[in-house]
Amino acid sequence: MYFVVKVTSGQERIAANMLQNKWSKMAIPIYAILVVEGMKGYIIVEAEDEAVCREFIIRDKNIKGILPQPLNEAEVEKLVTIKSYAAEIEKDDMVEFVSGPFKGYKARVLKVDDVKGDITVELMDVVVPIPITTKMNTAKVLQKAQKM
Repeated sequence: MYFVVKVTSGQERIAANMLQNKWSKMAIPIYAILVVEGMKGYIIVEAEDEAVCREFIIRDKNIKGILPQPLNEAEVEKLVTIKSYAAEIEKDDMVEFVSGPFKGYKARVLKVDDVKGDITVELMDVVVPIPITTKMNTAKVLQKAQKM
């Protein structure tokens, strides 16, 4: 069963690391600890049952509690499957924004920063082209750049 554990917002990875250290020292039926991007203030713990999960998370810094309703496998699968177009974006590609303030706009990619997950683009249908830096996952490729 998957349980959603409330943690201090912004401290999800720290809380998960603390739980992982605790997990390695204990012999209890905990199967996984997940930090899901975009789930601020929550982590997911896979455990045998709610009592085991509650015992596991008790008295830990940054842990606020557990949500009463467990998640099923389909819900967890939906959370961890990220629809990402970012892996295929390269310099000089034509992209369209699928979310964010530029949704629906088309742009040409000037620079790709894989480490930060950012792209710098120039919007197509504007009077004065200004370079804009935004997250990769807000855009999808419309047309790949011509390779020479």
